[in-house]
Amino acid sequence: MSAAQHLLFPHSWSVRVLERRPLIAPRRQFVYPQQAEEVERGALELLIQPSAGEKFLATCALGFGDPSAPTGVWSCPHPDWLCAASGGYVYLVHTLRPEEWQMVPYRPVLGIRAVPEQHLLLFLGHQAICAWGGEGQAWESERLSWEGIEITSISGNILHGLGWDLMTDKDVPFALDLQTGIRI
Repeated sequence: MSAAQHLLFPHSWSVRVLERRPLIAPRRQFVYPQQAEEVERGALELLIQPSAGEKFLATCALGFGDPSAPTGVWSCPHPDWLCAASGGYVYLVHTLRPEEWQMVPYRPVLGIRAVPEQHLLLFLGHQAICAWGGEGQAWESERLSWEGIEITSISGNILHGLGWDLMTDKDVPFALDLQTGIRI
């Protein structure tokens, strides 16, 4: 599994994507989510060194084996948080307190886009977009599509995109205010 790093926001941690679990693991280990069955199969393994404290191993369960589902590491609008995607399952982890984490509600997330100018990390689902800022989830859009969203451009505070409409069987343009997530 290829896991790219997208570090567009300032961050206070370093990360190493591992090909497999280390033979000698660090003392601190965390599995996301904790209740996952067979989490190691295809999981994204990360060795994270926070700005303060001990490094830790983060095992992020694989969502889907489809190569089009995002896999990788993103910096977040808050410098102590890390975003890890494993086959479309997306985990947001506080690197200073790794027991504090959240999972993006879309299963799967189909795309991730950093918008540093607006201090947002965008998660594209099948029907809507969810935005995370420095204080956590900033907003979630209304339904923009019945199946699939494409961001065509971002200009200032406005996101332009296309969403498929069931009734017309066509891609329909939409625009969102990036500060509120409200359709304009």
